[in-house]
Amino acid sequence: MQKAPALLSAIKKAVDENRRPGRFLLTGSADVMSLPAVSESLAGRIEILTLWPLSRGELQGIREQFIDRAFSDKNFKLRKLDRIDVGKLLHQGGYPEAVSRTQPDRRAAWFASYVTTILQRDIRDLAQIDGLLDMPKLLSLLAVRSSTLMNVAEISRAAGIAHTTLKRYLALLQLTCLLRPLPPWSTNLSKRLIKTPKVHLVDTGLATHLARRGVIPLDREDSLFGNLLETFVVMELSKQSTWSDAKPALYHFRTAAGREVDIVLEGPGNRIVGIEVKASSSVNSSDFAGLHELAAIAKGKFARGILLYDGDTVLPFDEKLVAVPLSGLWLM
Repeated sequence: MQKAPALLSAIKKAVDENRRPGRFLLTGSADVMSLPAVSESLAGRIEILTLWPLSRGELQGIREQFIDRAFSDKNFKLRKLDRIDVGKLLHQGGYPEAVSRTQPDRRAAWFASYVTTILQRDIRDLAQIDGLLDMPKLLSLLAVRSSTLMNVAEISRAAGIAHTTLKRYLALLQLTCLLRPLPPWSTNLSKRLIKTPKVHLVDTGLATHLARRGVIPLDREDSLFGNLLETFVVMELSKQSTWSDAKPALYHFRTAAGREVDIVLEGPGNRIVGIEVKASSSVNSSDFAGLHELAAIAKGKFARGILLYDGDTVLPFDEKLVAVPLSGLWLM
């Protein structure tokens, strides 16, 4: 759609003359409503859907209900679930073409072509940027900073990109659905606008490729492993949120003292579900420290705290805290 934004005026006229929904399907690789060339908002006439890479459930033909179960009043019962090959999961990501390529070198070739296409076609068309040589380096820097706080000043120094230019580049990466910043959660709504978001690329397969781990196996001892696993969960929940009944907003939580929760789901009635991600096959009570902190702040709005881990058994820790295997994201 970004190739022909002038069509929106004609579509607006056609919709005003005939309000029957579903007559037009507009596709594009960028958020067309954010383009500077678009003068028509189509407010009240359009529904915008973001199509992320496929979720694990979609790849397996399963409609995930994890989010709605998390917000329900039903307890997670003790049960066994499948163990998963986490490293393979992170390398594959959710782009159908990449998933279908079983050979690491062929998958890496697809990711390389995809990045080149996005940079040379979409981003250049959107902003007429000449300095595209900076973009691959920036994407790689963001990949190795997956799941960390977005320190724009530090990224600017590391990438050698001016601060104002970097902010423009980050906005373009978000516009083309390559970057998914995760904003902070706070009981003070205004603070959510000024606190620092976390960096997440939209696909862990793409992130491992950009971080040069696309062909070499991602080892659990690699410092990036746990961060990419967190990104994987953030994106799985982002996808599921679009079809769940709760349709929660996603945030992260961090106190001044450093206590944090990887993901906060805020659903109807401002009810809160906190989710921690742990790249380990065992858990103990200390792993719930951040969730306890979140529960104390959210008070009566706190619905549940879930620790996702690399095990095979659902383990209740108390009435509102439970450890769930990673595969529970799509098997529960």
